[in-house]
Amino acid sequence: MQCAIISRAGQTLARGKLVLSKTDNDQLRLDLVTDRGRYLEGGLVDASGDMTEASLELSRKFFDVWGMSNLQLHVTLR
Repeated sequence: MQCAIISRAGQTLARGKLVLSKTDNDQLRLDLVTDRGRYLEGGLVDASGDMTEASLELSRKFFDVWGMSNLQLHVTLR
Protein backbone atom coordinates (compact mmCIF):
# COMPACT_ATOMS: atom_id res chain seq x y z
CA MET A 1 0.00 0.00 0.00
CA GLN A 2 1.36 3.40 -0.96
CA CYS A 3 1.02 6.04 1.73
CA ALA A 4 1.96 9.55 2.75
CA ILE A 5 2.54 11.04 6.19
CA ILE A 6 0.92 14.49 6.27
CA SER A 7 1.27 17.22 8.92
CA ARG A 8 -1.55 19.31 10.39
CA ALA A 9 -0.57 22.08 7.99
CA GLY A 10 -0.95 19.76 5.00
CA GLN A 11 2.76 19.30 4.34
CA THR A 12 3.81 15.85 3.12
CA LEU A 13 6.58 14.73 5.48
CA ALA A 14 7.24 11.37 3.85
CA ARG A 15 5.95 8.94 1.27
CA GLY A 16 6.34 5.22 1.47
CA LYS A 17 4.72 1.82 1.83
CA LEU A 18 3.01 -0.01 4.65
CA VAL A 19 4.35 -3.55 4.92
CA LEU A 20 3.71 -6.59 7.08
CA SER A 21 6.98 -8.05 8.35
CA LYS A 22 7.47 -11.39 10.06
CA THR A 23 9.27 -11.39 13.39
CA ASP A 24 11.55 -14.15 14.64
CA ASN A 25 8.49 -15.60 16.44
CA ASP A 26 6.51 -15.75 13.16
CA GLN A 27 4.26 -12.90 14.29
CA LEU A 28 3.30 -10.15 11.86
CA ARG A 29 4.31 -6.54 12.48
CA LEU A 30 2.96 -3.45 10.69
CA ASP A 31 5.90 -1.35 9.46
CA LEU A 32 6.46 1.69 7.27
CA VAL A 33 9.26 1.91 4.70
CA THR A 34 9.71 5.42 3.32
CA ASP A 35 10.78 6.16 -0.23
CA ARG A 36 14.02 7.59 1.20
CA GLY A 37 14.87 4.35 2.99
CA ARG A 38 13.74 5.02 6.55
CA TYR A 39 12.30 1.91 8.22
CA LEU A 40 9.84 2.39 11.07
CA GLU A 41 8.79 -0.66 13.06
CA GLY A 42 5.20 -0.62 14.17
CA GLY A 43 3.40 -2.91 16.55
CA LEU A 44 2.45 -6.55 16.31
CA VAL A 45 -0.72 -7.55 14.48
CA ASP A 46 -3.19 -9.41 16.71
CA ALA A 47 -3.63 -13.13 16.02
CA SER A 48 -7.19 -12.35 14.85
CA GLY A 49 -5.77 -9.97 12.22
CA ASP A 50 -6.80 -6.80 14.07
CA MET A 51 -4.25 -4.07 13.36
CA THR A 52 -5.48 -1.50 15.89
CA GLU A 53 -2.61 -1.89 18.37
CA ALA A 54 -0.07 -2.30 15.57
CA SER A 55 -1.14 0.98 13.98
CA LEU A 56 -1.17 2.81 17.32
CA GLU A 57 2.43 1.75 17.93
CA LEU A 58 3.38 2.87 14.42
CA SER A 59 1.76 6.27 15.03
CA ARG A 60 3.84 6.64 18.21
CA LYS A 61 6.93 6.14 16.04
CA PHE A 62 5.73 8.96 13.80
CA PHE A 63 5.85 11.28 16.81
CA ASP A 64 9.35 10.06 17.72
CA VAL A 65 10.63 10.67 14.18
CA TRP A 66 8.84 13.89 13.20
CA GLY A 67 8.17 15.35 16.65
CA MET A 68 4.57 16.22 15.83
CA SER A 69 1.21 14.94 16.91
CA ASN A 70 -1.99 14.78 14.83
CA LEU A 71 -0.21 13.48 11.74
CA GLN A 72 -2.33 11.87 9.06
CA LEU A 73 -1.55 8.65 7.26
CA HIS A 74 -3.03 8.85 3.78
CA VAL A 75 -3.17 5.42 2.09
CA THR A 76 -3.63 4.83 -1.63
CA LEU A 77 -4.53 1.40 -2.96
CA ARG A 78 -3.35 0.67 -6.48
